[in-house]
Amino acid sequence: MVLSQEQVAAAPQINTALPGPKAAAIIERDKKVISPSYTRGYPFVIGDGNGAVAADVDGNTFLDYCAGIAVCATGHNHPHLVKKVQEQAGQFFHMSGTDFYYEHMPELAERLGATMPEYIDDKGNRSKAYRTFFCNSGAEAVEGALKLARYHTGRQTIISFYRSFHGRTYGAMSVTASKSVQKKRFRPLVPSVHHAHYPYHYREPHGATPEETAAYCLKYIEENLFGKVVQPDEVAAILVEPIQGEGGYVVPPDGFLLGLQAMAKQHGFLIIADEVQAGMGRTGDYWASNQVPGFEPDILTSAKGLASGLPLGAILAKHHVMNWPPGVHASTFGGNPVACAAALATLDLLDDGLCDHAKQQGEYLMAKLKTLQSKFACIGDIRGRGLMVGMELITDAATKGKAKALRDDIVDTAFYHGLIILGCGENSIRFSPPLVITNEQTDKAIDILATVMTECLAKQKQPVGV
Repeated sequence: MVLSQEQVAAAPQINTALPGPKAAAIIERDKKVISPSYTRGYPFVIGDGNGAVAADVDGNTFLDYCAGIAVCATGHNHPHLVKKVQEQAGQFFHMSGTDFYYEHMPELAERLGATMPEYIDDKGNRSKAYRTFFCNSGAEAVEGALKLARYHTGRQTIISFYRSFHGRTYGAMSVTASKSVQKKRFRPLVPSVHHAHYPYHYREPHGATPEETAAYCLKYIEENLFGKVVQPDEVAAILVEPIQGEGGYVVPPDGFLLGLQAMAKQHGFLIIADEVQAGMGRTGDYWASNQVPGFEPDILTSAKGLASGLPLGAILAKHHVMNWPPGVHASTFGGNPVACAAALATLDLLDDGLCDHAKQQGEYLMAKLKTLQSKFACIGDIRGRGLMVGMELITDAATKGKAKALRDDIVDTAFYHGLIILGCGENSIRFSPPLVITNEQTDKAIDILATVMTECLAKQKQPVGV
């Protein structure tokens, strides 16, 4: 099945009961042989895709505002990406950059390094020199970044943040503080990890300004962690998401990241920016870190949108920071040439204006959601940058009660109306569509969302208007 331009323009179109017969059969097969640890929600079984439209195996078309959890950055089956992947697949699939050389790895590393900020190196000079380690996923990138931080500093302690999500392998799970189920029955975890508060201004109970909320979170580290739990000269790194992803698409004040950087310089530890979800044009720039003037993370992790759907992760580090010797860290498949070809094609498109397009489309989406907020009392907050936008749902404005059940119902019901979305945090909906999304598609998505929210509020016997 290949989606025509007419089908894309007309999407969404639901022609069968959901799931359709083909989808239902695949789901039944899946239940018998696939790990139950996967968190499947509504019964979507993809069969094809084109841009920001996905079709299921029964031919129903949907507007995709999830993009494989912010992975399909350039949309489904972008012709430039398909061409480059096919060309590389026709040459060779693999030769392991751990033991051999191929041009794709240094070329991609050079281009990624060019997207990073200048910094002051260990000799006091301005530099744009970065080194890159390639792996297969976000969790692997985080694992490697933790190892690198400990190796470079000779210290052991890592500080991360509540509500953060960094992956499900042991090191990544240890620095994660998202949901308790992710750690239950898996202890003991990696030791010497501590968590601090991330500024979540909408949930600040004392009427503080965003800047005061950030200052409180920084003070907590200095006075509570450093004062009572760990000495700052034991800390190898602070691991921070420039925008929290699974935690609710929470955007911190710029002063928070700059404050962490000042703290790191004072005490001699590193800043690791986890850009697995926020990076690769998602926020309207190559990296969310770049949108905070003066913020220069020592290590940056990337995956998800890096290769627009192929498995590829990366650790970028200042040249003098990635100083570990041969043999201490490697990956058989990391930097796979086909995945690298996809990443290079993704950068071609970002360089050719897709970053700017994401910024413009994000502003349009945000404005549409804020109009929706003026009509629905259950929308408590709209936040984000570029096409990384969160909508928080509440029970009432006075208490800001967390409307988790309503959120879950809206996410599930939207599927049956042809809109693919996902939740994040306890009670928020994330909007992370492919960066090629159009105004017309956003208009359709907002119309569907309004219908779905009205339907779900009626089921729960809650008022609609503000």
